[in-house]
Amino acid sequence: MFWFDAVLLGVLEGLTEFLPVSSTGHLILLGAWLGHQSEAAKTLDIVIQLGAVLAVVVYFRERLSTTVRGMVRRDPDSLRLALALAFAFLPAAVVGLLFHKAIKAYLFGPGPVAAALIAGGLLMIGVESVRRRRPDQGAPRVEDVTLQRALAIGFAQCFSLWPGASRSMTTIVGGQLSGLSTAAAAEFSFLLAIPTLGAATVFDLVKNGRALLDAPGGIVALVVGLAVSFAVALLVIAVFLRYLKRYGLAPFGWYRVALGALVLWLWLASRSAPAEAGAAAASPAPRGDVAAAADGLARTGDHPSRP
Repeated sequence: MFWFDAVLLGVLEGLTEFLPVSSTGHLILLGAWLGHQSEAAKTLDIVIQLGAVLAVVVYFRERLSTTVRGMVRRDPDSLRLALALAFAFLPAAVVGLLFHKAIKAYLFGPGPVAAALIAGGLLMIGVESVRRRRPDQGAPRVEDVTLQRALAIGFAQCFSLWPGASRSMTTIVGGQLSGLSTAAAAEFSFLLAIPTLGAATVFDLVKNGRALLDAPGGIVALVVGLAVSFAVALLVIAVFLRYLKRYGLAPFGWYRVALGALVLWLWLASRSAPAEAGAAAASPAPRGDVAAAADGLARTGDHPSRP
């Protein structure tokens, strides 16, 4: 495991964790292209999200501090926000624990990832199209997340267990559909990342952390990946919030549709190439890196799932 691979993974994690484009799907593609098949490499894909979690804590430190102090003083807004985060966290946590093995067995492949990318992209485009025709853009504050809205966002987050769906996409769209403005839905999505990604990281560390720490260069890769994902995610949060207020989610939806179509095409091409080559020769010529990466998606059935 090379430190430069950790840099690439950290950059990709930081860029995609809070954008509605599926960080898991992108990391699967990059890991396959880099040839990462070991348990240590797969664990690193999960653990480096801790850097993104820390970026949320740093960026929203004032709000988090105010919420904690308000909970001590039993301030209604602070108590409601904390309870809303707990309600939104629970559905995906329960579903993830119950169906962890099934998700790994059936959904970590190029077909499901491509389908989730395309379906999510079309959903985002449709939601943005409807919202732009309405004068009311939704409740503007994250404190406006009621328990009913929190549950709706929590159930929407369950779909993020499908690789390619995107935790950010499902929670932001779930917030929009529950009556929040895009900015408020995005901010709540970022805050919800703290318990959701934090729990996924701790779960994977307890289960597979030893494989990463014992691997040659594993500790260096972990430190580098965490540092890079933290720095990149901190920048992305600030830029993304400003971007959403001007342009909405539709551009990310079109990107998802294009990427999903490309992944699906490469996967189908990689599956048909060996059969065609086998008729002409016993040893088919090596395929290109991109096709190999798409085919590598099919071999990631034991990749740890995460919300």
